[in-house]
Amino acid sequence: MIAGANKDDYHLKNVTPGEDFQPEYFDLRQVAEADACANCGGALDIAKSIEIGHIFKLGYKYSESMNLRVQGEDGKDVTPIMGSYGIGIGRILSGVIELNHDKDGMVLPPSIAPFELIVTPANNADPAQRETAHAIYQESLGLGIDTLLDDRDERPGVKFKDADLIGVPFRVVVGKKLAQGKVELVERSTRAAIDVASGEAARAVLKRLGR
Repeated sequence: MIAGANKDDYHLKNVTPGEDFQPEYFDLRQVAEADACANCGGALDIAKSIEIGHIFKLGYKYSESMNLRVQGEDGKDVTPIMGSYGIGIGRILSGVIELNHDKDGMVLPPSIAPFELIVTPANNADPAQRETAHAIYQESLGLGIDTLLDDRDERPGVKFKDADLIGVPFRVVVGKKLAQGKVELVERSTRAAIDVASGEAARAVLKRLGR
C-alpha cells in the first residue's frame, strides 16, 4: 500500500497493514433516504438545508502560536482553549426568504425586516393625502416603528407592488377613504386589510407589532 508520511509532499510505499501499523477497519458508506437510524431505528429523511451559524473548537492551535496567556484562579498563566462562533447575517435572510415568500416577493417578519411599516399616499399630488401620510410617518417614527414613506409620484399599483416585493410587514395606504377620515392598514403576510381612523393608524400598527 501507499500511505502518507506525516510530511508535506512525501509518501511511503510498500506499507503493510499489521506489520508497519495496526489498522482499524470500519464498514462505511453514504447514507440514503429511508435508511434506519443507528440509534432509534427510525427512517432517515434527507432534506436540503442552509448553514446559518456554526461553532468550531480550535483548541490550542492559535493560542499557542500567538503565545496567548491568561491568568487562572491561582494567578498562574494558562493557555486558553479557543473557539470560533459565527452567524451569517446574509444566510439568515436567504433562509427566511426561502421559507417566507409568495409570487409578489418577500414576506419578512418584523424582527428582521429593514422596515416594519410603509406609509403610502395613493396620490402624492393630493395635499390632504400627502400631509396625512407625513403625519402618520412622523408619529410612527416617534413610537419607535421602523417606517418608510413612499412619497414618489408613481401610480398606486407601482408603489404597492414595490412594497410587496421588499416584504415590508405592514402598509398604511392613504387614499380616497381619507374623505371619511379613514386609511387602509394592510398586513403583508395575510393580505388582510382593514380600515382605521387616520389618527389611530400608527398605534394600530404598534399594537399588531406586539409593543
